[in-house]
Amino acid sequence: MQFFPEPVYRLVEPFAGSAAVTIAAASHGRAARFLLNDINTPLMNLWRAIIHEPQAIADGYERLWHAQKGREKEFYKEVRDRFNETGRPDFFLYLLARCVKASVRYNARGEFNQSPDNRRRGRHPRQMREDIYAVSRLLRDRVELSSVDYTQIVQKASRNDLFYLDPPYQGVCHSGDPRYLMGVEFGELIEALSTLNQRGIPYLLSYDGRTGSKTHGQYLPAELGLHRIEINAGRSAQATLLGKKETTYESLYLAPALVGKKDKISQTM
Repeated sequence: MQFFPEPVYRLVEPFAGSAAVTIAAASHGRAARFLLNDINTPLMNLWRAIIHEPQAIADGYERLWHAQKGREKEFYKEVRDRFNETGRPDFFLYLLARCVKASVRYNARGEFNQSPDNRRRGRHPRQMREDIYAVSRLLRDRVELSSVDYTQIVQKASRNDLFYLDPPYQGVCHSGDPRYLMGVEFGELIEALSTLNQRGIPYLLSYDGRTGSKTHGQYLPAELGLHRIEINAGRSAQATLLGKKETTYESLYLAPALVGKKDKISQTM
């Protein structure tokens, strides 16, 4: 958020996911309005329930949480099957709270197939309810929700917007990576960024990086005029499993419309 221009009228996340940046910006008063979009329709239906029907989704989660007692493993699998049939938001929230590493996985048919973490029962309903109501208070009447391809959101960009883009990284887009319903083609992303540049839209992009000396994917073209900053994301879990000690660095790119903020950029150098 230190790179946000001031003021920001609307913060736009075309790849919303957990909406972490939006929630942080709302809680710190860094934007007046918000647009959350993700191609994952069940995820956006869950956000819609959290923001606009907090009591109903909190009640639904609480019922599932109590119903699992004594047969957590089997119950999780039953809920997973029912979610894949119905897409119900309360089922999805329960799965997200119980799945291994809180990490979403999908099969080739687009079905949720992550296993349960049998060491825990998921966030306690009381705490979950508090979180849901807190987010609802932050975003209700201030947010627009959609589930379309990100290029449609780019085409509707306004000079009053700040975009935060966190797409699937290059390394997962051609490998059938199960963390995403759909990848993002590199050339299409470059075209979308060029469109934002041509229209003078400010944006920040989280994309790829490196682990140790290994670079993940090719860097974005110089002609985009982006300023790249490396963020220390900590020790690589994958490297640790292989007996190595390596640090992962994520790349954060600032759009040309933000590069002029020399005072903020210099603080990171």
